[in-house]
Amino acid sequence: MTRASAPALSVLDTSSVWQGASTAQALRDSLELAVAVDQLGYTRYWVAEHHNTANVASSAPAVLIGRLAAATATLRVGSGGVMLPNHAPLVVAEQFGTLEAFHPGRIDLGVGRAPGTDPATAAALRRAPEAGPEFFAQQVDELRRYFDEPGETDGGNRTLAVPALGNRPAMWLLGSSSSSARLAGEWGLPFAFAHHFNPSGAADALEVYRRSFRPSRESDRPYTIVAASVIGADTDERAEWLSLPLKQVTLNLFSGNRATPNLGPDQVAELRWPPAARQFVAERLASSLIGGPETLRRRAAGLLEETGADELMALTPVHDPKERVRSYELLAEVLSS
Repeated sequence: MTRASAPALSVLDTSSVWQGASTAQALRDSLELAVAVDQLGYTRYWVAEHHNTANVASSAPAVLIGRLAAATATLRVGSGGVMLPNHAPLVVAEQFGTLEAFHPGRIDLGVGRAPGTDPATAAALRRAPEAGPEFFAQQVDELRRYFDEPGETDGGNRTLAVPALGNRPAMWLLGSSSSSARLAGEWGLPFAFAHHFNPSGAADALEVYRRSFRPSRESDRPYTIVAASVIGADTDERAEWLSLPLKQVTLNLFSGNRATPNLGPDQVAELRWPPAARQFVAERLASSLIGGPETLRRRAAGLLEETGADELMALTPVHDPKERVRSYELLAEVLSS
């Protein structure tokens, strides 16, 4: 699919916790990055919900979103996403209605179905045990209704999410499969696809979404984000070096290791991986956008052409805060020229 114009650019952040640094530092790094990309003209900044994961500090998206929105001027700030079966929809509506009241027109409520953690922690969160597709659909429907003003059909007995009334954030569905894409289309919600988690399924899922889209009060036309791992630097060699922590995170994620903070590139370079691990990581990251300016331009343009996405959201786990900002600068430069 050929693009007619440059895409919007956005950020996905997990508030990475690095070996030897504190969780407080990770959250301050996120705040500084949000301010920087706001000045670069990025469209939105989303934070992910993960729990019991030593390298992720973004466990309380609503709290973090409020701080990020207060520190920025034009950036849309939101959740990428709230894992809805972990929460009561009423509470989510109250939280995000409050955020929208303080920052009107700048709050995104992205919701997903995955637990974002291990089974024991999901139980500690009181995650709904029946969190299948049908239950999730009921939760989304309940959440949407909390933002509606009471009507005659409510019979006067409806529970109100008071801060949500008149304060409706933009609502998104997140996913990494064609089934979630179809739901987003049928519900008339904008859709964000996790390419960094399932790179081979992005193009098909977004096409399913467009075919199944039905206009709604949230959106009158299909709109898509593709979220990808992006690491740019002034040379291909430097970008590959900066991507070493991403490679370690990828291996940890799929081996179930949640107990280790992110290692810096120097530390990862000292590790000795077996050939099977090297091959696994290489295959998982083959579609990531890693490289110097020309490589970054080619890979980003290729992904956008393949998927037809309206917006590219970059997840950039780079150890040095200055080099992480530089990666976002380069991405903006190569896609605007």
